[in-house]
Amino acid sequence: MTSIDCITLEVADPVAAEHFYSDAFGLGKQVRLRASEVPTSGFRGFTVSLVVSQPSIVNGLVGAALDAGATTLKPAKKSFWGYGGVVQAPDGTIWQIASSSKKDTGPDSRQIDEIVLLLGVSDMAASKRFYVDRGLTVAKSFGSKYVEFDSSSSPVKLSLYGRSGLAKVAGVPPEGTGSHRLAIGSDAGPFTDPDGFAWETVA
Repeated sequence: MTSIDCITLEVADPVAAEHFYSDAFGLGKQVRLRASEVPTSGFRGFTVSLVVSQPSIVNGLVGAALDAGATTLKPAKKSFWGYGGVVQAPDGTIWQIASSSKKDTGPDSRQIDEIVLLLGVSDMAASKRFYVDRGLTVAKSFGSKYVEFDSSSSPVKLSLYGRSGLAKVAGVPPEGTGSHRLAIGSDAGPFTDPDGFAWETVA
């Protein structure tokens, strides 16, 4: 089964980005950074979700991100599916912090249960087929809206979302040009998918 070991964010200032991610989320080896000045503007076509167990952890991570220099795209609040908010890091990456629970069962532990990479795609059927052909197994599928792949062996979970729908979830316009400034590290690469997302081989 294909495993996604990490994602690499291409940023203008890796030192500043390292400080941000350490202070905001305490992320380890699943999120890597490297320098890039490749042009990009608007929505870069993806978001990263941090899935946690309860609202207090959402609030703690959102607050830490804002203190470290992030901006709010959607304030943390309850919804029909749970509790969450959306922030944008100084490097431009959009982060969703979410819990399926609407009630706290304990203090903020800062424990992140899952890291989910959501790719905005233009043709769901084509992208789903592309990834299945490369060894990913579909866990959930909702027509042209959403596809979630089995992540039992992966530090990073992969899901596909329609690009405009993902932008709406993130709270940004769907338009964007230039580089995604993202590389996906796995045992299935290297290749580039139909929407221009680059996969790299991780030793």
